Amino acid sequence: MSESPMAGIDFAPATAEDYEELMSISGGIYKGMDYLPCKYHEWLKDHRRRMFMARSEGKIVGFESFLLVDGGETAVVQGLRVAPWTRGKGVAGIIERFILGKLHSDHQHVKRVRLTRSENPPPSLLTKYKVIHSKAVLSVSLPSGQLAKDIKLLEARLDNVGQLNHFTVLEPAEVLQLFNGAKTAEDLLPGGLLLQGWLPLSTQRSNLEMLFERNFTWIYSQPRNMSVSANGHQTDHENKVRGGSPPLPPSSTGFLSLGTPAYPVPYADATYRFDVDMFGIDPASAKMHVVEQLKLCTQSLPAGISLICIMFGEESLRTELNQLIEGLAPFFLVNEQMLLEMEI
Repeated sequence: MSESPMAGIDFAPATAEDYEELMSISGGIYKGMDYLPCKYHEWLKDHRRRMFMARSEGKIVGFESFLLVDGGETAVVQGLRVAPWTRGKGVAGIIERFILGKLHSDHQHVKRVRLTRSENPPPSLLTKYKVIHSKAVLSVSLPSGQLAKDIKLLEARLDNVGQLNHFTVLEPAEVLQLFNGAKTAEDLLPGGLLLQGWLPLSTQRSNLEMLFERNFTWIYSQPRNMSVSANGHQTDHENKVRGGSPPLPPSSTGFLSLGTPAYPVPYADATYRFDVDMFGIDPASAKMHVVEQLKLCTQSLPAGISLICIMFGEESLRTELNQLIEGLAPFFLVNEQMLLEMEI
């Protein structure tokens, strides 16, 4: 049963039965890096998310969802798509108005809407939303037959690896400790927000616990000899990967990365997508994190898989990250990730 007709378009909650038809209008989206084919059924089970289909004359012509975060005060809008034969006809605008109407009518506690876009968003969007931050995006293809060799090449390109390998793979309790205070967010997160796979979140506990459900790999590093003890004194300790729990309050030069579990995408058979979101400004640390995240990711990949690695980091890191991946098979997705926000 439709919930709201607009200009000949009806909206209804998405169902599992809509999946095949929705995928039929989604071909080629994000240059084959579309996350929705893999995430759709998982999203349906998430009590924090609402998903809607737009139909015209009984056919699906669009889709959008929003996720309630920040303790229910923020809605993150994700997944927008419209059918190829309706593009350029204002359908996206109709969907946007419907979503905002739903937030006003059903979720009056929501104070703001966030979304992410690639470079050059339409001017109409920028009249409503303010740009909070932007990050550089780099991506590379690692074919199955070359995967191990390519990672070894990247590892060999790390500068001063003996001084940089002081990193920690964080358990959830350690992530909570890391963000137990405003200083970490100020140092690592421009705009105060984690951007994970195009999902912008504050670091309040409920958001972090939601991320823990998704089995990301959290890596944190500091300069050697510069970790901080629980009583605030600097200490010297050895590298640690999953074991022990050294104190983690960071110095201002810390670096954090999140690795998304690799998942299949419709780009080509046996192709998986792997996102690495980076927080910090040190180029050497950024390169180390990319290599370590790739090494951990490939440990659990099925045999014969090709990987598209997409890296998100501060614009100041672009040159050295490009040097790291120079000579590998290129894959262009977008140049920039933009974070936008609107008060409602």
